[in-house]
Amino acid sequence: MQNYGVAKLKTEILHTSGSTGQPKEITVEYGRMLASARMTCDFLDLKEGDTALLCLSTQYIAGRMMEIRAQERKLNLIRREPSAHPLKDVDETIDFAAMVPLQVYETLQVVQERERLSRIRHLIIGGGAIDQELEDELSTFPNNIWSTYGMTETLSHVAMRRISPTSTAGRDIYYRPLPGVNLSLDERECLVINAPHLNPDVLHTNDVVEFNDDGGFIVKGRIDNVICSGGIKIQIEEIETVLHKYFGNTIMVTSKPNRKFGEIVVYLTTGQIDEHALRLAVPPYWLPKQIKQVSRLPITETGKPDRAKAKEIALQ
Repeated sequence: MQNYGVAKLKTEILHTSGSTGQPKEITVEYGRMLASARMTCDFLDLKEGDTALLCLSTQYIAGRMMEIRAQERKLNLIRREPSAHPLKDVDETIDFAAMVPLQVYETLQVVQERERLSRIRHLIIGGGAIDQELEDELSTFPNNIWSTYGMTETLSHVAMRRISPTSTAGRDIYYRPLPGVNLSLDERECLVINAPHLNPDVLHTNDVVEFNDDGGFIVKGRIDNVICSGGIKIQIEEIETVLHKYFGNTIMVTSKPNRKFGEIVVYLTTGQIDEHALRLAVPPYWLPKQIKQVSRLPITETGKPDRAKAKEIALQ
């Protein structure tokens, strides 16, 4: 197995996404970012002279790691300002790119950009959950498309899940840890990450996961995204997965305190919800006690649902 040891070099300041609260600064060793870069490049078999596309903000770990990977593996790096249409003027053949789900969704709406995306040899998608409908569409693509699992503290991803099939491997519902990454569960059934080449600390996440027999895992949701209403525990992400099948990406689920129930389920929506269709789609305890119309659903700068802002809106 490749040794991803760390050479202690300079440090850098990175920012977390702020999806569950205020963004914060963390200090990381450059040598650990190099170790992460080698791990990803080896896994995807990226070689010197390959072309990579940088279309994410370098203020955050996903964009900064694209720069580090390019430096470490001597990749030809094409830069584009972060936007919803990163491929609108990219004619070059791309071997490697990283995008957030919003960028992928918008790209698929334009015929020429969609074709360009299908020619990217390895596309990794991170920064948030991929909608099931979007994933189903991507599963028909001929190139290698991956969903990633990770966070700023792990210097980008520590596990990957194949979305598109190839001649040698098929679509997978489980994330697979990368070499040198050891995973376990704590007493809350939340994921624990031990990857000393990326972070000297053992990281206890708030992600509720379920392992299969060969060490792969699925993410059921965040433990801090559990609504306790009338004694019933409700996982926000589970509701949204079902709702998006029926109503598209027009609904975000949140909660607010309630004297009788402890918490109540609140839906934020940019559209109109057919209450009859809603009652057929979800069990009674998932139904909202309140629905709020919003002009746009709150998201962070990195494209994740802004859960803290959603709660603020629910309280207004």
